[in-house]
Amino acid sequence: MSRTTPSRPIDIERVFPDLAVYRRTATRLHPRPGAPEAGDSSVGGLLLWPADELWPVCRERHRRGYGERTADVRLRRRVLAEAWSRVPAPGQRPGPTDEEGDVLRSLKRGRHAPLLGETDPIPLLAVAQLFRRDVPDLGGPTDHDLLQILWCPFDAHHGRHEPAVTLLWRRFSEVGDVLAVQPEPEVVGSEGYVPASCTLDPERVVEHPDIELLPDDLRERIDAWEGDEDDLDEDAVLYRSDLSVAPGWKAGGFASWHGTGRADVLCSCGARTDLLVTVASSEWDGGNRSWIPLEDRATADARGTNIPTQVTVGRWGSMNVFLCRADPTHPPRLSFQG
Repeated sequence: MSRTTPSRPIDIERVFPDLAVYRRTATRLHPRPGAPEAGDSSVGGLLLWPADELWPVCRERHRRGYGERTADVRLRRRVLAEAWSRVPAPGQRPGPTDEEGDVLRSLKRGRHAPLLGETDPIPLLAVAQLFRRDVPDLGGPTDHDLLQILWCPFDAHHGRHEPAVTLLWRRFSEVGDVLAVQPEPEVVGSEGYVPASCTLDPERVVEHPDIELLPDDLRERIDAWEGDEDDLDEDAVLYRSDLSVAPGWKAGGFASWHGTGRADVLCSCGARTDLLVTVASSEWDGGNRSWIPLEDRATADARGTNIPTQVTVGRWGSMNVFLCRADPTHPPRLSFQG
């Protein structure tokens, strides 16, 4: 099913014509649970990985034997999905049965890989792959048509509280035999770092910069147009939540700075960066419901509809991945917005 973002509730460029020079397109990825194949753009699916190429590993020093078993995370999700999809019999409560409850209670965090040392290599976890044919706003080297994203699923890298993200660029035509079984870490630091298998329904949309990025004069005029925050009701249309940056997983466009305020993101080499991909904990929330695709409106409030990937980054926020303008092979820079 394709997804269609509703037209914005207000044509903000008619209200502020000088915004037009700042407009930019982004590709909303619209991940939804599915069974993508290795040749598909996906989140949490199989990567188109050459059979004769070594899988990347993390060797950075951090605790890696304690957490949740990757297999347990997936088992918990299967049990809960089955439990909540059932129509309860008369007199029966919805949700997990007593037997399913016993299974769920047995899936606990712990030191599940006690023999792993703090620098032992552990395989990275596949996060997403994006084909340029599907994602028109995909940045990076234009002579490569496939981006693969992996991470080490522990919050202890580069001296900061974040996963270690690896980007790999490929030419689809150069991939021969494909690796049949992807390596995975036995243990993850958080279940939110295990993406559920999702197909994508990419859709191109128009964005405007976060209000923090606008010139002072324009920002002040938009603030005055919105009015006093204390006088706004729940149906008020706001620039930041309704008219600027699309929520959810996407490629290109603008980053939101609602959590930290504006910050210059520079590569380790000192060069400026561009937003490559946004990884989101949810596709929408109570503050940006105008972006809910038309096809999801009827079920928007159903359990789990807005968290299809079951990924959690930051404090249930988003992770913006920035790429070096001077050399896209440099390690990406990350910004987390709560």
